[in-house]
Amino acid sequence: MTAVTPAADPASRYRIEPTVLQALRSPRLLTREVLAGLVVAIALIPEAIAFSIIAGVDPRLGLFSSFVMAVTIAFLGGRPAMISAATGAVALVIAPVARDYGMDYFIATVILAGVFQVVFALLGVAKLMRFIPRSVMVGFVNALAILIFAAQFPQLIGVPWLVYPLVAAGLLIMYLMPRLTKAVPAPLIAIVLLTAAAVVFGLSVPTVGDQGELPESLPELFIPNVPLTGETFAIIAPFSAAMAVVGILESLMTAKLVDDITDTHSRKTRETLGQGAANVLSGLFGGMGGCAMIGQTMINVKASGARTRISTFLAGVFLLILVLVFGDVVAIIPMAALVAVMIVVSISTFDWHSVRPSTLRRMPKSETAVMVLTVVATVWTHNLAVGVGVGVVAAMILFARRVAHFTSVTREVGADGDGPVARYAVDGELFFASSNDLTTQFAYTQDPERVVIDMSRSHIWDASTVAALDAIVTKYAQHGKSVVIEGMNDATTDFHGRLSGGLGAGH
Repeated sequence: MTAVTPAADPASRYRIEPTVLQALRSPRLLTREVLAGLVVAIALIPEAIAFSIIAGVDPRLGLFSSFVMAVTIAFLGGRPAMISAATGAVALVIAPVARDYGMDYFIATVILAGVFQVVFALLGVAKLMRFIPRSVMVGFVNALAILIFAAQFPQLIGVPWLVYPLVAAGLLIMYLMPRLTKAVPAPLIAIVLLTAAAVVFGLSVPTVGDQGELPESLPELFIPNVPLTGETFAIIAPFSAAMAVVGILESLMTAKLVDDITDTHSRKTRETLGQGAANVLSGLFGGMGGCAMIGQTMINVKASGARTRISTFLAGVFLLILVLVFGDVVAIIPMAALVAVMIVVSISTFDWHSVRPSTLRRMPKSETAVMVLTVVATVWTHNLAVGVGVGVVAAMILFARRVAHFTSVTREVGADGDGPVARYAVDGELFFASSNDLTTQFAYTQDPERVVIDMSRSHIWDASTVAALDAIVTKYAQHGKSVVIEGMNDATTDFHGRLSGGLGAGH
């Protein structure tokens, strides 16, 4: 009997350790997960409030959404330890709905976006992630790091001077603490010490409480009061579709980043399905929806060392407890402490290896160009979907252009028992980019009456190439010459046979 090795077992590819049960049985691992969840919950509060303001809704919607999404995705998501909550990317997309149509339409938009994401998951959209090149992924990560850092500027400009030494102290604490102990996450230590210093010395600096009012009650079931008509669908569907795409894209890119950091694999289709369910539930409880959060995920995975769904679940639970029970305590946390945490996150998120001179010298210029273009487009528009879309399109164009140059045609004129013959050997992959100028590489007037085109070292990939070959045969026929195409592999022969003569080439 043959033993099944982990490499041969598909299920083992997605087994991520430590598991929830392993963490629950280990006091050390459980403590790490609990403290990581607490740090993330604290960091979520001001961001959720800020994103609610961007969306033009009450801060409670952002906080409720973050709670519902974190708890839901802990059970349904495909990437353990990833944090989902209210995000700026989603807030920007659906902000016009709240402004122009009111809260009921806004919540309906969130629910429909979740439904779209569930449909996308069932259609297998997550599998398209394989077509996102590494250069776009690096650009995405670097752009997010820049956006996280830039998002701290409002808390650093036009503020009391005491904010700056507090931020510096927070950075120093997070730099030194991991060298002394990793039992307690350095961001949590920094938040506690800076809050204690602000209270003890009576420092007058901006606090979490200054960002917006915290809720005082649990979220309640909310059914949007909108007419179930085609007109309503026409109003909200474009915004819902945009939110669904942005949410899936940011979530799957973040999942891929965590996969790389932890050297594990996650279920992208399950993650897409989980995001959809989380957004539906978020809307039904009066939340603004969201997706995976790169900053908080990096706090959880990289800064705090969390690896299981426990930290994600507790981030949501602690968030609710903090705002409802310990709202007065949370309100006095200085924003400087959270700014320091996010600066460290942005620095650790940025792929510094990608911009080293030695790397840039070795890397193909096209790869670097795609990475830079992705960064510029993302930072310029503050829209991850636009940035990644621009990067993927640029990568496709540059790849097609590079591959097109690998195709060559060589000509040899000789004779056999039947008389003079011109032989052409085609080398390389033939598709629209490489076959468009194929017709220009034949000597129609100089060649003898018999022409042989050898395709044994090439492959036809699309109808453009079949049309080009038909055009070549037609041009030779116009000069009274015959063409024989030989050496095609089985796939090329079948493809060419089905399309040849039916594409209008030469007519």
